[in-house]
Amino acid sequence: MEESPVRGREANDIVNWLLKKTGPPAETLATVDDAKQFIHDHNVVVIGFFEDETSDLAKAMFSAAAITDGIPFGVTTQYKGFKKHGAVPNSIILFKKFDEPSVLYKGNAIDADIRKFVQINSLPLLVEFNHDSAQKIFGGIIKSHLILFLRKSDESFNKVAEAARSVAKQFRDEVLFVTLDADEEDHQRILEFFGIQKKDIPGARLIKLEEEMAKYKPETDDLSSEGIQKFVQDFIDGKLKQHLLSQEVPEDWDNEPVIVLVANNFDSIALDTNKDVLVEFYAPWCGHCKQLVPIYDKVGEHFKDNENVVIAKMDATANELEHTKVSSFPTIKLYKKDDNKIVEYNGPRTFEGLTKFVESGGVDGANIEEPVEEVAEDDDATRKDEL
Repeated sequence: MEESPVRGREANDIVNWLLKKTGPPAETLATVDDAKQFIHDHNVVVIGFFEDETSDLAKAMFSAAAITDGIPFGVTTQYKGFKKHGAVPNSIILFKKFDEPSVLYKGNAIDADIRKFVQINSLPLLVEFNHDSAQKIFGGIIKSHLILFLRKSDESFNKVAEAARSVAKQFRDEVLFVTLDADEEDHQRILEFFGIQKKDIPGARLIKLEEEMAKYKPETDDLSSEGIQKFVQDFIDGKLKQHLLSQEVPEDWDNEPVIVLVANNFDSIALDTNKDVLVEFYAPWCGHCKQLVPIYDKVGEHFKDNENVVIAKMDATANELEHTKVSSFPTIKLYKKDDNKIVEYNGPRTFEGLTKFVESGGVDGANIEEPVEEVAEDDDATRKDEL
């Protein structure tokens, strides 16, 4: 029998979404049994206990319910049947089948605050990264994530998971705690993105999702509850420096006409104010980058005897620069001598186009950027990439 293209959990989400869009934002629950059945039928629900549905809190909840997808809302007057959960007239409670069974809303009558409360508390304290949870993780309201790279097959998995869960609640409003199974084939690109190797597992990274993703690495390998708590608290307190990837400088990095750059030697070469430096930022798996290799090598040959020009390349999946962001491959930039202005090449990827671009000092390029500021020698580097 052919498998349905819509899986059970996805089907439930679609049904809930349709009901929310075509019916009232919150289902009326006439009796205590109705409310209990409503809780039983769903993994997460929100119930407002209102004797007066025109109250400010009730109106704010209805407004939040109308724009919150995937979570059913209900409304009832039967608060006495749920007193053990903290229900009183004019109150809102989120019920769920994991972690604590219920959470009482203690905020103001503001729909945005109610929606934030629901989004945060509808996820487990420790979220498993998978196909179903990815959108909720990266599309959610919490933009800082602790990612624990573990192997489910290892004895350490449960120990580290429980340690993380034990401290997650205190950071719930600021950091989302996530586990990722490093043995999953679909997760290998994510491991590469973070520079995680087999020897690094179990391990942890913190990420902050803004315009550019910032990544942080713990100072030690301590994944006890105390170690995890310190790592997250130091992040919140702004005590951590970004973790930026760099390969070791190859011994033969400058043996060929196209020299090899890594984060650790990038500034000393590319920011040399005596030379124009053309850099290709590539990814080893990028088909367009592979097609460019013979053309780019020919450009290197063309300029190899020119003392004022350097042709270089850098694997941007394994090296990150604090001052240069890369969002697509290949990206080609000219770091101009004298002022270190940066011109990104947007012309045809041909020998003629590239050589003309260099010889004209980037006149045919576009998007002239500000000069790169000097950075300390021990500064690492950052990049932007897609998971």
